[in-house]
Amino acid sequence: MDSNYAKIFSGNFILSQTIINQLREIGIEPIIKDESESGRLAGFGSPMQGDQEIFVNAEELAKAQSIVQKVIGA
Repeated sequence: MDSNYAKIFSGNFILSQTIINQLREIGIEPIIKDESESGRLAGFGSPMQGDQEIFVNAEELAKAQSIVQKVIGA
């Protein structure tokens, strides 16, 4: 199945929240995947505590990647 979304970041909660906030400031609404939170809500544990993945629409990929690079300092 093809997806219109691309993963732009995978990492800790603090960096994820910074990236998410900056994306929203420029009008990009990201999709956040948090395995530990999903597991907690379902009553299960997860070995990946605090890690999140951020996805954006493929059409907004270039703008989103520049935000990620600015935040992580690469």
